[in-house]
Amino acid sequence: MTTRPTGSTVPRRQLGRHLRELRMKARLTVRAAARRLEWSEPKLWRIETGQTSLRSLDAQAMCMIYGASPEMTEALMGLAKETKARGWWHAYGDVIPEHFDVYIGLEEAAARIDLYHGDVVPGLLQTEEYAREIIRTHVRDVDDDDLDRRVELRLERQVLLNRVTYPPSLHIALGESVLRRPVGGHGAMSRQLAHLIYVSELPNLEIRVVPFTAAAHPGLVTGPFNVLRFPLNGDGAETEPPTVYSDGYTGSLYLDKPTEVQKYDDAFAEIWRASLDEQASRRLMADVAGSYEQHD
Repeated sequence: MTTRPTGSTVPRRQLGRHLRELRMKARLTVRAAARRLEWSEPKLWRIETGQTSLRSLDAQAMCMIYGASPEMTEALMGLAKETKARGWWHAYGDVIPEHFDVYIGLEEAAARIDLYHGDVVPGLLQTEEYAREIIRTHVRDVDDDDLDRRVELRLERQVLLNRVTYPPSLHIALGESVLRRPVGGHGAMSRQLAHLIYVSELPNLEIRVVPFTAAAHPGLVTGPFNVLRFPLNGDGAETEPPTVYSDGYTGSLYLDKPTEVQKYDDAFAEIWRASLDEQASRRLMADVAGSYEQHD
């Protein structure tokens, strides 16, 4: 019987993905890399597919052979320490540098993403003005150059919304307060809502608004969260287990135990039922955008 590794699979999967990319960039085959590391090929394969944890010193050795930068080496060593964690609470700037965003890798690989945000427009849907204001509020004392880079990264992520090859299916539930809070001022918020209306027309994306008049729903206690699902393989099985992501002020929570994911699936289903339908949501966004234009 094969022993199933304990803990979240998220750090193992992400570490394996980055190490595989580094090996390929270094133009090394699995056989050549295993020989230089003095490991077996199956061991390297298990690491790259996220099936096993890894010591930080082993991650460092792999990075040296692959010619990784000091910053990437530091990030992957920090990530390796998390591969043995039973639950993964990753605090930015602690063991993993802040610029190393694990979530982006999951987001790009996802086939479906269900999002609930009660107070802030999700990063995937933010305009440049809105993103700049949110990042400036979240990251205190950020200098202009760093702010520009962070905004640029957030906007680059949005390419996946309408990419030609297998764009993900997105179901997005927004609390009405997301529309009513004038982040960046009335003009900026009017343009942000116009952008939401525009992207809601994409065939792979649906936005619904949970109105103030809705009864109590799970989103009031869950806070914002994303449920990510990944493509199926040729046998119809999931290539990676579904993952719940929740971004907090001091860190990000990743959950992938089936019971945990099911609770968030159930919560999202209830939130979705409490929301307006797609057309009514679009009309509400347009009405609120119009009210901002009157006060601009």
